[in-house]
Amino acid sequence: MKKQVSLSKEYLKGIWENNPILIQLLGLCPTLAVTVSAINGLAMGLAATFVLVMSSLLISSIRKIIPGQVRIASFIVIIATFVTIVDLVMKAKFPDLSKALGPFIPLIVVNCVILGRQEAFASKNNPGRALLDALGMGSGFTLALIVLGSIREIIGSRTIFSFQVLPDQFEPWLIMILPAGAFLTLGLLLGLANMFTDRKKRIEHESILAHYKRVGRVELAEQIEVK
Repeated sequence: MKKQVSLSKEYLKGIWENNPILIQLLGLCPTLAVTVSAINGLAMGLAATFVLVMSSLLISSIRKIIPGQVRIASFIVIIATFVTIVDLVMKAKFPDLSKALGPFIPLIVVNCVILGRQEAFASKNNPGRALLDALGMGSGFTLALIVLGSIREIIGSRTIFSFQVLPDQFEPWLIMILPAGAFLTLGLLLGLANMFTDRKKRIEHESILAHYKRVGRVELAEQIEVK
């Protein structure tokens, strides 16, 4: 039987260890398309998080009565229901944001982050863990979108959340608010994420080696060092 991780780790894994964008490379279509500004990234992230949380809670609660043959179709219907709620609320309360995000709010229905978590986690775990998993994945998704949108907005428009942060003397890089800027910025963020992950693994590896050498397990340390 697989050992369950702690509740705190259930949430935190989505923020970095299994970040949907930076680690799993999921949901890249809206990531590249809507992050011309920080507010767009925040709005898209919150919308996706709401759908993810509500869908995970409902699917986890009724997981035992959903027939296996129609589980994917059932997941899509449930997800589509919450996406419709988000879409209508945004059009009524935040029309400018709704217009800026365009078709990417309705397309949350087929976002692989959301559908993937239903299949991989919510349909196999209790509502409490499903909620923490959804919140963690949603938080990681939202943070990545905000960071990406902030970088592009600052360099491309001199602003962040519509507040000017760079002086008028700075010439905006218009490429940053174009599709090419999205690919460039995401590529740099992925490179930094990989560097950080590799560094963390190397430090852990060196720590294990030092421990075995300290306790006199030289042969085992040499085997690990070879690997």
